[in-house]
Amino acid sequence: MTTPRQRPESEPLLTPSEVATLFRVDPKTVTRWAKAGKLTSIRTLGGHRRYRESEVRSLLEGNTNVTVNA
Repeated sequence: MTTPRQRPESEPLLTPSEVATLFRVDPKTVTRWAKAGKLTSIRTLGGHRRYRESEVRSLLEGNTNVTVNA
């Protein structure tokens, strides 16, 4: 029986849509933030962007020097 491998450093990742919902913006805006370097994105094997939940929560709480402007 095989079990899926889990990385010990794995952390919840959010889709652009989930991040957009939290910030109340369009998902395309989240993608623009990532392209501008305002938000770090991780690419899946299929090329989709994912965002670290801890970083997104930190931005929401204002605990970082990164400012997100629409």
